[in-house]
Amino acid sequence: MSVSQHSCAVAPEGLPPSPWVGRWLGLLAPGASVLDFAAGSGRHAREARRRGLRATAIDRDAAALAGIGTDIMVRSADLEAGPWPFGDERYDAVVVANYLFRPRFALLAALLAPGGLLIYETFAQGNERFGRPSNPAFLLAPGELYERSRCAGLLVLGYEHGRVARPKPAVVQRVCALRPRAAEDVPVLG
Repeated sequence: MSVSQHSCAVAPEGLPPSPWVGRWLGLLAPGASVLDFAAGSGRHAREARRRGLRATAIDRDAAALAGIGTDIMVRSADLEAGPWPFGDERYDAVVVANYLFRPRFALLAALLAPGGLLIYETFAQGNERFGRPSNPAFLLAPGELYERSRCAGLLVLGYEHGRVARPKPAVVQRVCALRPRAAEDVPVLG
């Protein structure tokens, strides 16, 4: 797998929260902290807040963040260039949707507190048949999100790769991965 210096964020206006993201947010305890990374207009931060979670939305587009609301922490920062905008901050979940910037994946995974979830969904190879993004640099190779999660020391709880209907068809990969509290940490399935 080659590492690309490219990024892609595609946030179609008016999309409801992703069912994949909602499924995994449901595992978090009330008051858990959630970072909506490359949040755009903050649809997942708003969904987290609606579920009683503490939400932070970060994106480089301050105008897109402006309408999120007062009960969600909002930060504007360039997530790809310059210094990493997070110090020792850790979150119970990090949500990433429709965004890919490979060079900072390990830093993104490091934002998870022990027991935290990485909930990620973005475009994969094959999406070029349906529209944007179509540049191969912005599309995940088969199994790439799964492997990147494992290489970052995360335990993959769920992974999917395939076509979704959405408002328009797309090919996506999805992963939910856990930052183990300890080497023997195994989630309880229910």
